[in-house]
Amino acid sequence: MAKFDKTFPTLDCAACILTPKMVQVGQHAKITLLTYSEVEEVSGYVGNFKVKIREKARYVDRELCNGCGMCWERCPGSRVPEGETNVHRTLSIGTRGAKKKSGAQNPAPSIYMPFMQAVPAVPVIDRDSCRYFQEGKCRVCEKICERKAIKYDMEDRIHEYEVGNIIIAAGLQTFDPAAMKRYRYGQLPNVMTALEFEMMNCAAGSTDGKIVLADGSTPKAIGIIHCIGSRDKDYHEYCSRVCCMYALKFAHLIKEKTEAEVYNFYIDLRCFGKGYEEFYDRLLGEDVRFIRGKVGEITDLPIHEGEKGKLVVRVEDTLVGVVRRIPVDMVILCTGLEAPRGLPELAKKCSVSIGKDGFIIEKHPKLGPVSTATDGVFIAGACQSPKDIPDTVAQASAASSAVLSMIMRGQIEIEAATAEIDEERCSGCRICNNLCPYLAIRFDEEKKVSVINEALCKGCGTCVAACPSNAITAKHFGNEQILAEIEGLLSVT
Repeated sequence: MAKFDKTFPTLDCAACILTPKMVQVGQHAKITLLTYSEVEEVSGYVGNFKVKIREKARYVDRELCNGCGMCWERCPGSRVPEGETNVHRTLSIGTRGAKKKSGAQNPAPSIYMPFMQAVPAVPVIDRDSCRYFQEGKCRVCEKICERKAIKYDMEDRIHEYEVGNIIIAAGLQTFDPAAMKRYRYGQLPNVMTALEFEMMNCAAGSTDGKIVLADGSTPKAIGIIHCIGSRDKDYHEYCSRVCCMYALKFAHLIKEKTEAEVYNFYIDLRCFGKGYEEFYDRLLGEDVRFIRGKVGEITDLPIHEGEKGKLVVRVEDTLVGVVRRIPVDMVILCTGLEAPRGLPELAKKCSVSIGKDGFIIEKHPKLGPVSTATDGVFIAGACQSPKDIPDTVAQASAASSAVLSMIMRGQIEIEAATAEIDEERCSGCRICNNLCPYLAIRFDEEKKVSVINEALCKGCGTCVAACPSNAITAKHFGNEQILAEIEGLLSVT
C-alpha cells in the first residue's frame, strides 16, 4: 500500500481499506452475512417487514473451502462462446487463470473468485461455462481439492427473515466504455479502464503490482482520460465525483513505480475534499502533465515516425487553442459511476423510487438524505448518488443511527392525514388497490372490501380522487377543509 505525507490523503486502494472491516462483519456473532445472494421478495411495513432471500448455489462448500486457489489455477477453462462474456471475464485482470499446455494463461476459468480479496474467500463455479455442467465431464476442480469442498449437487437455499427496518446499500457499477467507439476500448490492447488498472496495480494481481503493457514491457508514456461516460449529455450528465482524485492517484503511482511520462486529459479538475487541492499541487511538482480538453479519439494510425507503434490521443487543448496528437503507450479511461443494473427491481420490491439518473430518490436532499418515502427503508452509499468512501461511511453511519433511533423508541409516528375507507360504501372494485403508489391498500377477501394500512399510507389523496363510490376520505382534509381554504382565499381578494 502506497502512502505519503500525512498532510495528504493516503493512496490505499478501497479493497485494502474495506476488506478488514468485511472480515470483522463476517466474524460478528450477531451478523449473518449472506453472499452470492439476491433479494426475492419484500413485504410488510415499518416494524413488520418480511424479507425472502435466495442464496444461490456456488457449488463450493464455504465451511470446507480455505481459499487456497488450486481449483481455479488448474481449471481447464471456460466454455463461453467466442464474443460472449461472463461475470469474471470483466474482472479477469488480477485473477490468475489456468495454465494451458502451451504455457499461456487462460483469463477465464469456470471456477473463480468473484473479486479480489472477497469475503468470504470462497470461489464460485459458473454453471453456464463449466465443462462438467455443459458436457458432463471434466471435474478437475473436484479431483484437485484436498478438502473435498466441491459440491456439484448443491442447490439454491431460500432464507426468510422478519425485520423492523431495511437499509439499502446496493453499491454501484462502472460505466462500460465500449459504448464510446472513439476510445477503442476492447479493440486496442493497451486501452484499459480505471478498475482494470487498479487491479493491475494491486500487489495480489496478475502482474504482481507491476505496471506493464500487453507484451510485458514497461510503458514510457501513459495517458489518463477523465470523465468517460459522466458529464456527457449522451450518457450521464452528472459528475461521478471520484474520477478526478483517483486519476491523480494513478498519476502518482505511475511516477512512483516507473519513469513514464504521464498525461492527464481533463475537462476541469474538481478537487473538493480535505487535502485534495494540495495533492493536485504536489503532482504538478512531480512533472505530471495536465492537458485541458475533451479527447476526440484514440487511434493507432501514425502520421509520422514518432507515432509508430504508439496509441495516439487526439485532443483539443483549450488552453492554447490547438488540436494536439499525443503519442502514448497506455491509455487509462476514468470511467464514471452509475447505478447497478438490478437496482430498479430491488427498489420496486422495497417500494422506493428511482430518479431519472437511475439512483434511489431520498426523502429530502437536505433534511432526509438517508430516508426514503417508505418508512423503515433507508439508503446508504452510492445507490443514492455517486460518492467517495468518506461520504459513504458517513451516510452508512447516519442510516444505522436512524434505525437504532427507531428501535430505541419502540414506536413510530405515522401521518395524521391518512385515508380511510367506509366499508359500507365500498363496492369492492379494487381501483384504489392498483393506484396506490405506496402499496398501502389491500383487498379483504372475506369482507370483499378494500382496507388501508395507516402505517404505509402517506395521505397523497390518489385513492380519494379515484374512488367511484366516494367511499374513501382523507382524515383532517375532507371537502369541508378544502371549501374553507377556498373561502379564505376569496375573502382576501
